[in-house]
Amino acid sequence: MPHALPAHRPRTPRLRHLSLATLALSLALSAILLTALPHPAGAATVPARGSAYMGIGVLAHDGQDGSPAGTAATQTEGVDVSAYQGNAAWSTLWSSGVRWAYTKATEGTYYTNPYFAQQYNGSYGVGMIRGAYHFATPDTTTGATQANYFVDHGGGWSKDGRTLPGVLDIEWNPYGASCYGKSTAAMVSWIADFLSTYKSRTGRNAVIYTATSWWTSCTGNSSAFASADPLWIARYASDPGTLPAGWGFYTMWQYTSSGPTVGDHDKFNGALDRVVALANG
Repeated sequence: MPHALPAHRPRTPRLRHLSLATLALSLALSAILLTALPHPAGAATVPARGSAYMGIGVLAHDGQDGSPAGTAATQTEGVDVSAYQGNAAWSTLWSSGVRWAYTKATEGTYYTNPYFAQQYNGSYGVGMIRGAYHFATPDTTTGATQANYFVDHGGGWSKDGRTLPGVLDIEWNPYGASCYGKSTAAMVSWIADFLSTYKSRTGRNAVIYTATSWWTSCTGNSSAFASADPLWIARYASDPGTLPAGWGFYTMWQYTSSGPTVGDHDKFNGALDRVVALANG
């Protein structure tokens, strides 16, 4: 005798539709949550050539942590700016106690800061002692070529008591290989080429801006320039930390990198008369 059919068949198709709807809702919620989460550091896109500013590589590699500790030594507040700041509010900065400033003039041999005149002349106009810096790209052209480009586009010097020597900003590469594809020996040679050319053009030794972490990795912690070129150390912490080989002290310290929206702040290792002394050579 055949078995009787069950009174009600299971509604499999309806259950399947319910499961698919639940799955779709779950995926949609997951996508929303993932979009809201911050991107991991390694997922950041490479910036456009020319957009680098003083500390961009240091901030990405070493991070930012802490603020400067109090010190008994007299130090003089300064700022460094680039095109990101646009037309800087120099009167406001002066009122806040800033007495010296550096402006990005050039990068490689392919970029000049469109706000250079306002920033360089504007800081001078309110009474600051000012200077210019060059963001180095050792993977694009020689040190001598970049030094000449820098001097020809705002990086010169005059003994007026208000103009600081130019700065070679050499740090972690924001565009690619950390050491710009160079061996430590080749990097030291590139830096020497830039510095000797700059001195021959201006009569001044350029300031070297760098981070100890980069200098150690990419120059082998060379001490070749410490006797002649002032050090501007980048370290975003409560103190400047260990300095690169050969330098017993820093001349300037970039203690915070606020990035694109506000100028980075710095300490000059001495009173205002020492800033003037560096300007006069």
